[in-house]
Amino acid sequence: MALSREQQTKMWAMLNQTRGQIGLTAYKDYIFGILFYKYLSEKATRWLEGVLRGEEWEIIYSQDPAKALDHMKKNLGYAIQPNDFFADWKKAIDADRFSIGMMTDTFGHFNQQIAFEAKNDFEGIFDGMRFDSADLGANAQARAGVMISMIELLSAPEFDLSGSDDTVSDIYEYLVAQFATVLASDMGQYYTPKEISNVMARILTYGREDRESFSIYDPTVGSGALLLTTASYMKNSSKRGMIKYFGQEKDATPYRLSRMNLMMHGVEYNDININHADTLASDWPDGVVDGKDTPRMFDAVMANPPYSAHWNNKDREDDPRWREYGVSPKTKADYAFLLHCLYHLEDSGRMAIILPHGVLFRGAAEGRIRKSLVDKHQIEAIIGFPDKLFLNASIPVCVVILRKNRIESDILFVDASRDFEKLKKQNQLRQEDVEKIVDTVINRKEIEKYSHIATLDEIKENDYNLNIPRYVDTFEEEETIDLVALSTEMVALNSDIEKTESDFLSLLDELAVTPDTKDIIEATKAVFR
Repeated sequence: MALSREQQTKMWAMLNQTRGQIGLTAYKDYIFGILFYKYLSEKATRWLEGVLRGEEWEIIYSQDPAKALDHMKKNLGYAIQPNDFFADWKKAIDADRFSIGMMTDTFGHFNQQIAFEAKNDFEGIFDGMRFDSADLGANAQARAGVMISMIELLSAPEFDLSGSDDTVSDIYEYLVAQFATVLASDMGQYYTPKEISNVMARILTYGREDRESFSIYDPTVGSGALLLTTASYMKNSSKRGMIKYFGQEKDATPYRLSRMNLMMHGVEYNDININHADTLASDWPDGVVDGKDTPRMFDAVMANPPYSAHWNNKDREDDPRWREYGVSPKTKADYAFLLHCLYHLEDSGRMAIILPHGVLFRGAAEGRIRKSLVDKHQIEAIIGFPDKLFLNASIPVCVVILRKNRIESDILFVDASRDFEKLKKQNQLRQEDVEKIVDTVINRKEIEKYSHIATLDEIKENDYNLNIPRYVDTFEEEETIDLVALSTEMVALNSDIEKTESDFLSLLDELAVTPDTKDIIEATKAVFR
């Protein structure tokens, strides 16, 4: 069951009351890290309850620590020693024997007990928390006080993780969205509005929802929301091993958040492959192995890359990702990201990428890339969205849908820029807006003043300019003005005004003139004469 608005409001209020003087930017790393560790602790506790059959973990551990830990690592990908569980911190607090050193020791032990095959999923995942940081307080006692408040907060019923996986993921998802909203300049770039995510996911999975295996890839993975949303439309997504999640992220904070987010949505560590690197600087996954280009291909690729980012485009002409199309300008990496996504797409796959509208009409190198994509029939649809949908960007964006080996050469243009709900600071797509977009794209519908299927000849006539208004005419004719009726109405209105003024002056004449009112009455009459 989804979190109620009341639950969400209470959770956020509790967080703000707890953080004291710590800035939200620093606070988020600790609250997400500790919440995730609580999740891992409770998952390990449930697993132990199932395998120990009433025996104590402390006793089993004391008999053969290495064997006990290895058994847990084999099943969970990580192991937690006795006295290192989240619940142990809470017990220490209640007994007034908690210290900041307990957390330092716990995470030190945890890092030593990660399974080899799970290194990429867990290694460094708690690095955002520095227990000697001045952000937490000036001394160990102050820092311990902050940690105690967080542990007690996350022990409250509102943060109970013992329910279904949906409850756990709802809590984490709400916090990611809320922090992204409040810290728009800091986290906004890592968060894609769920309505746009749903549009992309439904298009990417349409007709393939029943697949027994499916691979998805986001080269600018952020918080992992696009991967999770796409997977949610697959009917077998809850089956272990059914979906393989791949992603890459340049920045450390979202790199940690994305792995936490996937696991707290119930994704097993061995189905996750998230890499920490610059997507454009070096190809991944696979790329060149033993001198041969062996890229991994995916059934669905989705991305919300930074818009018109600067990048190092020097000596990139021979990179297989861009060799057939050309290299993007150094001040606009939009097509570099698009071509990277397309390069890693299965021949039968589909991709969706969010980009600024400039990619549709800018010339020079981008114009040549765009022409190649059109001539290869690889652009399937272009959807224009309203402005102010994103937390960190007010500009309108478009979503470009591509496939590698299309036979058809036409392109569907959708102008969805006028359908939205206006909120205080942002615009938001309504459910009916999402449904209309998805239905139009999936069924390739032409709707007057909303969508149009342009032939290759039309596109050539427009010199390969793909700006949506060239193909979807949204012009609304203004109502014809009846000049005779307007003139008659103006004459009647003037007559009414003259009569009203005359009546008003008559009323003034009837007023008693006194030394106090004489000047006011005369001045008023002068206005109407």
